[in-house]
Amino acid sequence: MSFAIVTFGCRVNQADSRALEARLRGRWGDPIAPESADLVIVNTCAVTADAERSARQLIRHVARANPRVRIVATGCYATRDQNALAEMPDVTEVWPNTQKDRLLEDDDVAARIPDPGTGARTVLFVRVQTGCAERCAYCGIPGTRGRPRSLAPDTVVSAVSEAAGRGYREVVLTGVHLGAYGRDLRPASSLLELVRSLEAAANPLRLRLSSIEPMDCSQALIEGIAESRQFVPHLHLPLQHGSDAVLTRMRRQYSAESWLGQVREIRRRMPDASIGTDLIVGFPGESPTEFEATLDLVKRAELSYLHPFRYSDRPGTDASSMPDKVPAAVVRRRLTALREVGDQLRRRFASTQVGQVRDAITLRDPTVVLTDNFLKVRIPAGPAPNEQVAVRVTSADPLTGTLVQL
Repeated sequence: MSFAIVTFGCRVNQADSRALEARLRGRWGDPIAPESADLVIVNTCAVTADAERSARQLIRHVARANPRVRIVATGCYATRDQNALAEMPDVTEVWPNTQKDRLLEDDDVAARIPDPGTGARTVLFVRVQTGCAERCAYCGIPGTRGRPRSLAPDTVVSAVSEAAGRGYREVVLTGVHLGAYGRDLRPASSLLELVRSLEAAANPLRLRLSSIEPMDCSQALIEGIAESRQFVPHLHLPLQHGSDAVLTRMRRQYSAESWLGQVREIRRRMPDASIGTDLIVGFPGESPTEFEATLDLVKRAELSYLHPFRYSDRPGTDASSMPDKVPAAVVRRRLTALREVGDQLRRRFASTQVGQVRDAITLRDPTVVLTDNFLKVRIPAGPAPNEQVAVRVTSADPLTGTLVQL
């Protein structure tokens, strides 16, 4: 029996897929190409209509190339619209997230962790939380991921210790609403307490947080990351929009200026930190003035990169029934403008790192390293994948560097 896993969407989905893969390896060995496998698990995403369309296209492609394949669809699209996937003639089974989670939410840490180098991977994503109780007007994820659920702190510490023992150099903690970590536990915990527990465990690897909602990014958490010996100087703080009026329509629980204050505090405490954000373009009713507010805010913030997305109606969300949808051509122009600003910010941040020596890890292509502050730097050939090295950044565009002996 042979298998393959194809993943769409967020780092939580990527973490889920790696955990599923680790379990299947114990039975069937290494995964192979989907076009040749007996079983293909498609871990879908439902955050946009484009993500769902991509999953359907992939399923049809695999079935054409491999007519005898058994295709199992899982993930958020398989949860949001189980019937749509079940009715596809090429899909053998549909596992909603509840079924997938039953395979993953236990205390068998070792069974969920593939060895480093598996699929040429050098960074491990560990899902410490799933589910969301927030009700953002545009998002259908609470309906596909369910109520917030957190792994127990000792389970997370064990997972990170297991990863370190197997030779990983970096672990990324992921969650659907990572900042809500621990609130559902009894006794209750918090992401800050988890950060402190992992710091106290002193495992010999780097730790990174995937994404923190602004309402969860406390002063204490910023200080905890800044003072940490293991957590790297990188925070992803989703803004979604630079207009307070749009944030209110989105039902986001912060203001544009409070988000900017957090960014500036992170930069004050960690001058070389990488700071990124997510932005939605074309939310219903978005006026030219409101879009300009987003452009203005991200230009004022000392960001390192942007992840802009076009707004997509999600069935059952409040935003899907809002009037004044923005024409597609207008959304495309605004998205282009925001991407251009993102490119400028990325180059500007990279230029501040020229001459700096950064801790880095070689990736699957060992001529590319990932620095602690989230830069992918090209270096001369020599190291193997998954080596921890020191790199001096020598050029910002293109991003290049040289190895340094410490």
